[in-house]
Amino acid sequence: MSRTERRLLTVDVDRRGYGRRYTSLPVDELCQDGFSINFEGAYIRPEHIDVRVGDIVRWRHEDRRFQGRVADVRREELALHVTLADVAPLPPDAFFP
Repeated sequence: MSRTERRLLTVDVDRRGYGRRYTSLPVDELCQDGFSINFEGAYIRPEHIDVRVGDIVRWRHEDRRFQGRVADVRREELALHVTLADVAPLPPDAFFP
């Protein structure tokens, strides 16, 4: 990957009692502590993204899948910041469509 190429970071969000809320939601920053989305120059705004405390977030990092629980959601004028808790790697044979 060249310096000008950037890998697309995405997360899946599930809500208990509802099911899959988002599949491959693009994010700008992603780590085991949480993720952020920058809305600068975008039509959509942070309040349009329905992520709530208690939602389950899954993502892939290299060849592993991870899962965490949303512990906090902070919305700014042009950014969404989500803090995760209870982050753990999923077993290699875990399947989530």
